[in-house]
Amino acid sequence: MGLWGCCMESKKDLTIVCFSGEFDKLLAAFTIATGAAATNRKVTMFFTFWGLNALKKADGRRALGKDLLSRAFNWLMGGRKQLPLSRFNFAGISPKLMRGMMRKNNVAQLEELMEAAHALGVRIFACEMSMHILGVRQDDLIDEVQSVVGVATFLNESENAHIIFI
Repeated sequence: MGLWGCCMESKKDLTIVCFSGEFDKLLAAFTIATGAAATNRKVTMFFTFWGLNALKKADGRRALGKDLLSRAFNWLMGGRKQLPLSRFNFAGISPKLMRGMMRKNNVAQLEELMEAAHALGVRIFACEMSMHILGVRQDDLIDEVQSVVGVATFLNESENAHIIFI
């Protein structure tokens, strides 16, 4: 027990806020989520703004939303197959190279980690406000999304968890 251990509440649950739509960051988020779930932790992932891109059913670019701006944003964001790297994206070539390096080294792909997260019981929530702003409907998201929630519900569901932002 550390110096402050007597006064600190022990938290085993984990919540990951996914607000980045970048391949390497989403890969890290799902790697941490599956690792935590595999060690019997209750894991929740909350996807907001650009992170929602990983949850879209359509892999490619789709002009989702009712107004011109939301349609443009969703078109530009693409889908899981169009996620950029956070650094050295090189016009979209780097994620393809990274996926190849991962295959060569027998590392699970993003889609495999997403399947594992679902199989391990990781709860996946989508941000209601972000969806409203971006014109994304629940029908546009993968079936593994457990619920579309607002910030109050997210906070209540994560009250006994460590919260990390990726």
